[in-house]
Amino acid sequence: MLKTRDESIEGKVCTVSGSGNVAQYTVEKLNQLGAKVVTLSDSNGFIHDPDGIDEKKLAWVMELKNVRRGRLKEYAQQYGVKYYENQRPWGIECDIAFPSATQNEIDEKDAETLVKNGCIAVCEGANMPSTSQAVKVYLKAKILYGPGKAANAGGVATSGLEMSQNSQKMSWNREEVDEKLHQIMIGIHETCVRYGKEGDFINYIKGANIGGFIKVANAMLDQGVV
Repeated sequence: MLKTRDESIEGKVCTVSGSGNVAQYTVEKLNQLGAKVVTLSDSNGFIHDPDGIDEKKLAWVMELKNVRRGRLKEYAQQYGVKYYENQRPWGIECDIAFPSATQNEIDEKDAETLVKNGCIAVCEGANMPSTSQAVKVYLKAKILYGPGKAANAGGVATSGLEMSQNSQKMSWNREEVDEKLHQIMIGIHETCVRYGKEGDFINYIKGANIGGFIKVANAMLDQGVV
């Protein structure tokens, strides 16, 4: 099972969809942890770079998307890799998939392809990028599945950290924010494990749902609502 530290993901081949901020910083973090990201996508298609989208290439993508507002097809021309027009990257063999673009971008057929190709984990970086049928495929195959409500909680958590800084009139550097976020995500993971354990398997969507319900219920009790 994947752990919370970098040694667990080192050397893993990852597919990432999207090319906006979430996808960009997903690639940055995966590179830091020693993984190899081989895909990115936009609304016109996706690129497959078997050598990996390293720090230099990622900087080029950030300039392309954030400054020039260009299309990923230019990446294929720049680095001599294949561009798949009007397709999604889930047919590319990978160890871990990070859907980070849009809702319902992985359907049942895509999920079956991922499992067939040996994908061991799907970690969502968008709001409900997997259809309900796709989720059933993950659970049936018993691969690790990080639902968006848990795995994609970092953005909301960081907004909370920003509010804390503002209210306390403090300023944390990037490393401090990253460490605080890391601890928050560890806590979310532990909650999912606590409530999602099914024998030797962790059902993270069950754990996230139960953990979230209990947190809200406890807050209502504390406030005297019920």
